[in-house]
Amino acid sequence: MIIITGINGGIGNYLFNTYFKNGEEIIGTYHLSKPEGEQYKNCVQLDITDNAQVEAFSKNISSPSEKITLINCAGISYNSFAHKSNVEEWVNVINVNLNGTFYLIRGILPTMREQTFGRIINLSSIVAQTGVLGTSAYAASKAGLNGMIKSIALENAQKGITINNINLGYFKVGMINTVPLEMQEKIKSKIAINEFGNPENIFNTIQYIRETPYLTGTCIDLNGGMV
Repeated sequence: MIIITGINGGIGNYLFNTYFKNGEEIIGTYHLSKPEGEQYKNCVQLDITDNAQVEAFSKNISSPSEKITLINCAGISYNSFAHKSNVEEWVNVINVNLNGTFYLIRGILPTMREQTFGRIINLSSIVAQTGVLGTSAYAASKAGLNGMIKSIALENAQKGITINNINLGYFKVGMINTVPLEMQEKIKSKIAINEFGNPENIFNTIQYIRETPYLTGTCIDLNGGMV
């Protein structure tokens, strides 16, 4: 069973539909707007920042016979220089990207431990490594994921559970569509391959992680050689 959060976002939606077309058993979550289509009929509305909702969801999504892959795609951004930032907006990014991801992991782990199998894959970001103007909240939330997985990997390695992050660069889907074209060209100039990535690369990297039980507690940089 594959669980994907944030299926109303570009990357989450792409992954959901790819796995659906491949015939995988899959559950998706969305926050406010449910995507249209028959394939989404079993998807669940979920506020991942509400731990009570997450716990209820986690108890109902699987039986002990199902091996689970959890792919955490849900995330938001907020752009502002730190000294001008709205504190509530800043905290909201942390609540969604870091706390919400943790709530999902915490909720699913007991079932994974019972099954002695699990794959947890979080979408992190190159922004946590390089620094980008106005992204202190987003960068902090993603950097938090990179630290969090180290402890969770140690706690669960003997139970057949792996947890890893993919530090994404810039792709032809998702948040890049909100970036002005002039800025997009500047970003491309810093990418060795000189273009934004195809989402197929994200899918292929996730599949590699799923099929590699010796890989845990690490971050894979998927950025086209961005410097």
